Amino acid sequence: MPLEIVRNDITKMTVDAIVNAANESLLGGGGVDGAIHYAAGPELLAECKTLGGCKTGKAKITGGYNLPAKYVIHTVGPIYEDGKHGEKALLESCYRESLALAKEHNCETVAFPLISSGVYGYPKDQALKVAIQVISDFLLENEMKVYIVIFDKAAYKISEKLFSDIAEYIDDNYVDQHTDYCRESVRMNAPMQASVGLFEADLCECKAMSAEDDLDAKLKQIDESFSQMLLRKIDEKGMTDAECYKKANIDRKLFSKIRSDVHYKPSKPTAIAFAISLELTLSETEDMLKKAGFALSHSNKFDIIIEYFISKGNYNIFEINEALFAFDQSLLGA
Repeated sequence: MPLEIVRNDITKMTVDAIVNAANESLLGGGGVDGAIHYAAGPELLAECKTLGGCKTGKAKITGGYNLPAKYVIHTVGPIYEDGKHGEKALLESCYRESLALAKEHNCETVAFPLISSGVYGYPKDQALKVAIQVISDFLLENEMKVYIVIFDKAAYKISEKLFSDIAEYIDDNYVDQHTDYCRESVRMNAPMQASVGLFEADLCECKAMSAEDDLDAKLKQIDESFSQMLLRKIDEKGMTDAECYKKANIDRKLFSKIRSDVHYKPSKPTAIAFAISLELTLSETEDMLKKAGFALSHSNKFDIIIEYFISKGNYNIFEINEALFAFDQSLLGA
């Protein structure tokens, strides 16, 4: 997918460029900065010494040396005071300047850390929101695969209110606790089921006689495929293909496969991603999922989180993916 949140060590990402949360000297430091310099080797420091430093909110590019990445893009994030000293604008500039450099150097894949969210003190949930917003805006106009790399779960945080609201919604709708009741109901009803067995047997012959006719009728009623419904909905919404697959966080090549194959069967996250992109209602989303052979269920936390966002009218796929990642669920997209 064009934007993906992953847990990894950024120095081990095999991408065209990784982004370094540097200080103004560009001569190395602690945290991500120190780890990147250590992994890249002394040649990186030697090149950085020729750059004359870097101002906050700006970015400069060097080679990757011993890293699996071809380039390192160094950007200097703001030190967070109280959010009233231009910190947000400077952080946004870090992401925009870094992406512009990546595009200028024909990078197809880029990995970012959460800039300024460490010792610089930018609140993690706000830092993540800035990253998602700027990167998603960029991807609406450009073809690139971008990773936000989280080293450990403690370094990742969505809004406490959002997390608690979703947790409460899951708790209210999750049906695991009802499974024991269902099993007990089956056991209690067993004698009754046996008593009607003979009656059902009498009906079998009649049912068998009409089965072939029913099958023929059902086959004649097969309606549009997932691909056909998707393309119809795009037209109905007045969207272009590019607008749809970009809002769905779907790769252009995958969309081309779906468009060219009327019988294409997407994965469930891909199908839901298109429903989110098209801003379908819950019932329309269910209809689209049925075309791909899926359904939403209250026994699945992933499904309940999707239902939560649709019911709130929030169709920002990147915000949905933030929440899915926080709850250890699959992300939407290809």
